[in-house]
Amino acid sequence: MDNNNNGTPRGMRLVFGIFMVLVYLGVGILFFCNVFDIINYGVSIAIGVILCLYGLYRGYRLYKGETY
Repeated sequence: MDNNNNGTPRGMRLVFGIFMVLVYLGVGILFFCNVFDIINYGVSIAIGVILCLYGLYRGYRLYKGETY
């Protein structure tokens, strides 16, 4: 019996996971480019780094097949 089954089809979890990786990386890059017009550029870079690292981490977990 699969205890990790929460009713969501496996394919949709995979699609959602890939989508979220792209969202985190995309928003991180937007912070690098200062699209959100944050006055302190250092804060913008720090947030961009954190989002990109988290996106890469989620991508790695998705590749390895780990779930919560």
